Amino acid sequence: MASSLPSKNGFGHYKSPKLEERYPDIVFSQFTGAEMMAEKYGLSKDDLDRYAYESHQRAIAATQAGKFKDEIVPLQITRADGSTDTHAIDEGIRFDATLDGIRGVKLIQEGGKLTAPAPARSAMAPPASWWSTRRPEGARRQAMARIYHMTMMGGDPVIMLEAPLPATERALKKAGMSIDDIDLFEVNEAFASVPTAWLKTTGAIRRAQCQRRRDRARHPLGGSGTKLMTTLVHALKQRNKRYGLQTMCEGGGMANVTIVERL
Repeated sequence: MASSLPSKNGFGHYKSPKLEERYPDIVFSQFTGAEMMAEKYGLSKDDLDRYAYESHQRAIAATQAGKFKDEIVPLQITRADGSTDTHAIDEGIRFDATLDGIRGVKLIQEGGKLTAPAPARSAMAPPASWWSTRRPEGARRQAMARIYHMTMMGGDPVIMLEAPLPATERALKKAGMSIDDIDLFEVNEAFASVPTAWLKTTGAIRRAQCQRRRDRARHPLGGSGTKLMTTLVHALKQRNKRYGLQTMCEGGGMANVTIVERL
């Protein structure tokens, strides 16, 4: 595990003495948390494999339909042989993915349910987001959305990835809204068990089944929020919808929820 590498090489340990006292012999790991999520919410390996496969298919369909073109700045690249090309498609999408292929991938953890295709992958550099109560002087671009509500809360640091579920419930309550008031969702899918459990517990699954979600596009390490928000506000514009909800897990069992309103 990456978290144990420093201590194995004499660089200290990420757990303080007090943290070790409170959580003795616990190794904080997203992999463990993801497996715990699958177990707690009754998700089978087939559920997760199917979600991963369908996620790729939705991303493929969205890419081929040009849904991401306004989010990606084309980049001219030069290969080692001197030839050039334009990089304008997210490389995390596996256009040749098959359900049987995903089912056959080795499990991340012996006896577990998650495989490598189920987690999200890191992406390129994150997009930049600009939020302001007024239009910057001299700016030519019109704001696409405004922040309607924000919530942050902490959860169990051991299961780690679960907090988006209760945080969504709290955010909707504080905003005076229900899940049915939200038109589009962006849920950070560090592992398939997270959005699958979120859909199941929030009641959003009945909405998601009739929407063409685009879940497989990658997000950059440390820049997930801007990537997800960029996709969300563009999707609201494309579909002429009003409210969007973004939620994601964070380090230490925390989570945030942002509800935006398209302008």
